[in-house]
Amino acid sequence: MSQANHQTILANIARHIELTPAEQARFIQLLTPKTIKRKQFLLNAQQVARHVAFVTAGCLRAYTIDDNGFEHVLQFAPADWWITDMYSFISQHEGDLNIDAIEDTEVLLLSRQDQLQLFDDIPKFERFFRIITEKSMVSSRKRLIDNLSLTAQERYNTFCNYYPTLINTIPQKQIAAYIGVTPEFLSKMRAQASKKG
Repeated sequence: MSQANHQTILANIARHIELTPAEQARFIQLLTPKTIKRKQFLLNAQQVARHVAFVTAGCLRAYTIDDNGFEHVLQFAPADWWITDMYSFISQHEGDLNIDAIEDTEVLLLSRQDQLQLFDDIPKFERFFRIITEKSMVSSRKRLIDNLSLTAQERYNTFCNYYPTLINTIPQKQIAAYIGVTPEFLSKMRAQASKKG
């Protein structure tokens, strides 16, 4: 595991809690680096999410597939983001989400077992993961309300504000699946916006 990846995840944690050098070393010991090639899966629906992943490079997406075979993207995780199927990770029951790589991606994995051990050994980690879990819940709720109440253009604008680094780096069909429109409709919408702009 590279020193740069250590620094990235420790900087992410330092936004919420302060760790001693010994606590940092203990935490780093528990992480498993993994490379996920483009289109490879970190997690399939109906599997149990054994790990939470921190992205150090690349981008993952979490999505479901409906009965008609349409993908519905719930979350993207570019570098410096955490991702898992939260329900499955916490309950250790089978989940509903597929998580795969949009591009070659590097992650650091923390198992549920090691996370729980961390809570006993370094209780401030319980606070850290509570904060990111709460943020995830708030974000999911806002997303649900936005999908019910905003126009497609407003949902696209929200996406641009939430994921500014992804606007020009991920395929248009992924953005369309996130905001709930066809790629053709998104293309038309963007063309109209650039004419106005």
